[in-house]
Amino acid sequence: MGALQQVLVVDDGVRLADHSLAADLAGLGYASVTASIEAFDDVLAVIARPAAVVLQSSNRRDAVYERLANRLREQMKRGGIPVIDMDGGLMRAGAPVDLKSRIGPYVLNEPDL
Repeated sequence: MGALQQVLVVDDGVRLADHSLAADLAGLGYASVTASIEAFDDVLAVIARPAAVVLQSSNRRDAVYERLANRLREQMKRGGIPVIDMDGGLMRAGAPVDLKSRIGPYVLNEPDL
């Protein structure tokens, strides 16, 4: 069995204390790195190729955020890395997120490198 598969969590900088996506991922057996939408390029330059990217926003939907999010989606699509959008506005604080069904099929099928 290989090392933990890594998931990059890209967010809008708003991190809720009562709902940690990184903790949810760890509970499912995934390593994760969290970066702001503004820093995703820098983070991608120094980490191993992620098996998936989770794009999470609380309520921020300004033009700058949307432009950066679209660039991230296109960049990952070219690299064959799935981007899973998690709209924070639709999640209740503390509510379990069904990450296993949303991320599992992608990451579990990713070959060990």
